[in-house]
Amino acid sequence: MGGVTNPAHTDDPYLWLEDVTGDDALAWVREHNAPTVAELSGERFEQMRAEALEVLDTDARIPYVRRRGEYLYNFWRDAANQKGLWRRTTLESYRTEKPDWEVIIDLDELARADDENWVWAGAEVLEPDYSLALISLSRGGSDAAVVREFDMRTKVFVDGGFELAEAKSQVSWEDENTLLVGTDFGEGSLTESGYPRLVKRWRRGTPLSEAETVFSGAESDVVVAGSRDHTEGFERTLVSRAFDFFNERVYELRDGELIRIDTPTDASISIHREWLLIELRTEWQYGTQTYPAGSLIAADYEKFLSGTAELQVVFSPDAHTCLHHYAWTRDRLVVVTLADVASRVAIYTPGAWISQPVPGLPENTNTVIVGTDPLGDEIFLDSSGFLTPSRLLYGTADGNLSEIKRAPSFFDASDLEVSQFFATSDDGTAVPYFVVGHRHRRAPGPTLLGGYGGFEVARTPGYDGVLGRLWLSRGGTYVLANIRGGGEYGPTWHTQAMREGRHLVGEDFAAVAKDLVERGITTVDQLGAQGGSNGGLLMGIMLTKYPELFGGLVCSVPLLDMKRFHLLLAGASWVAEYGDPDDPDDWKFISEYSPYQNISTDRRYPPVLITTSTRDDRVHPGHARKMTAALEAAGHPVSYYENIEGGHAGASDNPQIAFRSALVFEYLLRTLNGN
Repeated sequence: MGGVTNPAHTDDPYLWLEDVTGDDALAWVREHNAPTVAELSGERFEQMRAEALEVLDTDARIPYVRRRGEYLYNFWRDAANQKGLWRRTTLESYRTEKPDWEVIIDLDELARADDENWVWAGAEVLEPDYSLALISLSRGGSDAAVVREFDMRTKVFVDGGFELAEAKSQVSWEDENTLLVGTDFGEGSLTESGYPRLVKRWRRGTPLSEAETVFSGAESDVVVAGSRDHTEGFERTLVSRAFDFFNERVYELRDGELIRIDTPTDASISIHREWLLIELRTEWQYGTQTYPAGSLIAADYEKFLSGTAELQVVFSPDAHTCLHHYAWTRDRLVVVTLADVASRVAIYTPGAWISQPVPGLPENTNTVIVGTDPLGDEIFLDSSGFLTPSRLLYGTADGNLSEIKRAPSFFDASDLEVSQFFATSDDGTAVPYFVVGHRHRRAPGPTLLGGYGGFEVARTPGYDGVLGRLWLSRGGTYVLANIRGGGEYGPTWHTQAMREGRHLVGEDFAAVAKDLVERGITTVDQLGAQGGSNGGLLMGIMLTKYPELFGGLVCSVPLLDMKRFHLLLAGASWVAEYGDPDDPDDWKFISEYSPYQNISTDRRYPPVLITTSTRDDRVHPGHARKMTAALEAAGHPVSYYENIEGGHAGASDNPQIAFRSALVFEYLLRTLNGN
């Protein structure tokens, strides 16, 4: 291809933009933020920002909960509590229209007291009495967080209690005076991906430096972790080492001895009471039986360890149906499957593994397990569709569920309809996609195409109030592409698009784009696309390899320099997905699509908005910065916005999310609508 620039490891002219907080780099960021914000600001932008914030802050949202003992816990943000409240209530109160919430931690108040930009990063609560918690707090939304011990009874942080400095830590209670800890212990304690390499036992009253190592992995591993199952009668300590993103070895630490749970390394496992569940990513032969990829297999845990278990098939996939996710109550297994990307739910009885479907779920919807009680029979499900706000269903493991809360509608859907179509990719594969369009439209219109295509992440139908309010209500059409690389049809939908198969992701997305134009849903000039993270990489591929298919693109928190992705932040953990650019054989296929290395000076590119976050410590902001600089140098139309905080999500609170949403949709409306 004529006119292609090729910045490599040593001659990359924009390496200096990888200095995340360097003065020169941040000056560059501010110089690029200012014209983007100035250009897109205006009356409509401000109106959309207000509308987005109204959706995000409304008290009418469903407060999703997690049971811990007698209480239901919820983390909540609104206009008055921008950083959020960690709070709890009883089931009886929760079922009322206005529950009585007891605030445990006011994060806004804590941030003011500490003079820190705290973002909630979760709580690890001691079981079974729920008296103590390990609270994770992130500065500005980064993955790295500080950890502080908190007393759930007095609702104060424990003076002199367990505390960890900022790191990508892994922590679990072994008992009230002992933690299993993976963190930054100093030189050699982290993997190349920046995650813990060691698991140590840390006893109360002793310095962290004296914690004893109970398990270790290699620096080339992704992460090493330890956890404790506190279920009475089934107490277990588990440790694991993930040696790439999709393969790990799991052990039980029993009386100081490591016992290997000898399942396939690429399988996911779950242990509940006496049961071991094995979710297969690839075909597995056990004894004389072969089990296909995508199967869910059950075995008696102790018998499996001894080699005497008889395996039972809980779920087996077919051409249209795959396992999506599952969760245990005390004595039942709740399973969600996808049938051509629409959810089905069934409840299984262990042993016989007889299933009972949960009735009453409408078509083209997404149902997820919000929570279950592993010590009881309680189930919370959430069901929503593109045009149907969330309904929270509550019930018991006998399948008797009813609606207890419903989210409000944020946009008028009376003129909208949902259709599913299939595009044909270059290799003949049928690729499904959903269209949320206007029922009475006779001519092509502005259309936004979304996709991801990686890491076996399934993109499913769901209600998005901000999208509906800012885009659909202004005449836009929305399309969700269920391309390969995701998990919409199980693990093989993903594995065929890994490494040297990555080209299939782009081909599938391009096929959907072409199909939309051929069906008369939109035109090239009116077709935009948006993606973030791995989806941002997809946008970079669309820009550099398929520019003739789009009128505009939005590329968020992206991977783009695939020559150096494994050297930046958590990038080393994704080598299993993309390949190793330092291996000449791998670089041969990576170099074919890596956006940063494939910028042309003689092809016409559609306008692109690139966004990222300075505080993103997962996907390095250098990807977005360098791509923008290189596109500018090649003479292509590019706008740039970098949030100075916000982590990998790109925003750390509702006002930031609303600002970014308005920026994106104002850009799309101007680019695709011409106004």
